[in-house]
Amino acid sequence: MNDIIFAGRHLLAYNVSRHKHKNWELVYCTGESGRFIFEDFELPYAEGDVVVIPPDTPHENKSSGGFTNIHLNIDNATLSLRKPALMRDDANQSLRHLFADAHYIFRGDPEIRAALLSSYGNLIVRHISLSRTSHPRNRIVEEIEQSIMLNYANPNFELDAFLSSMPYSYDYLCRMFRQEVCTTPHKYLTNLRLQVAADMLASGSAEGGIAKIAHICGFRDPLYFSRLFKKRYDVSPGEYSRQKATLLPETSDSDSHKITLD
Repeated sequence: MNDIIFAGRHLLAYNVSRHKHKNWELVYCTGESGRFIFEDFELPYAEGDVVVIPPDTPHENKSSGGFTNIHLNIDNATLSLRKPALMRDDANQSLRHLFADAHYIFRGDPEIRAALLSSYGNLIVRHISLSRTSHPRNRIVEEIEQSIMLNYANPNFELDAFLSSMPYSYDYLCRMFRQEVCTTPHKYLTNLRLQVAADMLASGSAEGGIAKIAHICGFRDPLYFSRLFKKRYDVSPGEYSRQKATLLPETSDSDSHKITLD
């Protein structure tokens, strides 16, 4: 159980196409940020986050600025999760050190790596299980986050109306969300929309113009979208697209357990 059967590393990547694995995949973000896209929701992540993906779960990974990570495939992981989840590493970066060591050992001497990787697999899975038990996600916060992920692309989505429909005070919900996610629900929604727009611009999906991208990403007013985008990325959407067009995305390393989906 908890045997690490593959360890890979992205030094810099912008997109990992839709695929799935026969085994559990654990991804540690070592730099920058991006978002994992699943069938019915998304998980934005940043440096220091760990994304846990159950077997046979289709997903893709996108980032406008590029990301670096260490990803492990673990056989028969003793994890109770039924859907993908995100957790934060501790202040000592304990998981980062474990992931880095596991990657180093996987590339090392085949005669000793099997035993060592089994031990590291147990340590990593145990660490994740204990962290989630001691710091479980708040059900209410998860409900708000899920609603945002499902509706961010809808320009008519009214986050205030959704929050007001919940059986708790508006201020209480915002305070609880901020304590757990480190931002407000509205900023979370805006940042997710901008991240998706940046990914589209970086990938050359700007057909139809900035106004169309703004609408696809949930913004009613293209001018308002452009102002927000420039405030976050220091350049206009059009200039951002031109800058990214000069960069060639680095392809990801592959493993024998990845199944690409059409």
